[in-house]
Amino acid sequence: MKRAELILLGATVLWGFTFPAMKVSLDYIPPVLFLSYRFGLASLLMLLIFRGRVLRRETLREGFVLGLTLFFGHGFQIVGLKYTTASNSAFITSLYVVFTPFIGYFLIGERVKPRDFMSLAVALAGLYLISGAKGGISFGDALTALCAVSFAFQIVLVQRFGYGDYLSLSFWQIFWNFVFSTIFALLFEPLSFPTAILPWAGIVYTAVFGTVVAFTLQARYQRETRAYRAALIYSMEPIFGSISAFVLLGERFTARSILGAFLIMAAVWNEIRKAD
Repeated sequence: MKRAELILLGATVLWGFTFPAMKVSLDYIPPVLFLSYRFGLASLLMLLIFRGRVLRRETLREGFVLGLTLFFGHGFQIVGLKYTTASNSAFITSLYVVFTPFIGYFLIGERVKPRDFMSLAVALAGLYLISGAKGGISFGDALTALCAVSFAFQIVLVQRFGYGDYLSLSFWQIFWNFVFSTIFALLFEPLSFPTAILPWAGIVYTAVFGTVVAFTLQARYQRETRAYRAALIYSMEPIFGSISAFVLLGERFTARSILGAFLIMAAVWNEIRKAD
């Protein structure tokens, strides 16, 4: 494995650990307010590190749209996390890989292939099994599935807008995500400033390592490997998420949820293979 790929794997580990970090923080702080703190801190750090390089007007409009999709994605994800496990959240979030071809069809006219339908069917079976709810999918897992749909919209829109100045575009995504999260939190959640260490540890970890550091590594090193290899590395995120949830939170899978997780990963890897 190349040095760049090892670094991307490290970034994927950082993303995996965000799931238990967020889960623990939700015992102390409303979910969307957590996002406001997280992305506010991340925006500030990016300004301090990259300074004027990120404040480009050319990407402001696109960043606004992408920031809206990220707000819905992270919003559904973290509210869903209140009602499901960190492990489930990690695996179900990865379904954005399976949903992306269908969003691409509606937004930019990309062709949907039979393999995409097969992946979708396998993924939905996995979602049903991993949820473990009687007669369907649990509320938290359903919200997390909507999170995956939102992230699929974000991925397709990035492709539609063009990559251009990716650093500036990423900053504006994060900044607008902060703005939308703050407005929502002020309108619908009780304003609070945590005094315990754990929620701040979660905020700092997800902002610094899960957002700024992981993004910088991705932007710097992904260009040094092939796209499908990078995608395969990123697909390990739910596995690292479940490992970290087991180590830090003591979460365990049932036999049914293991099968569901396996089907989800099979669907994700089937999609990634077609890019090879």
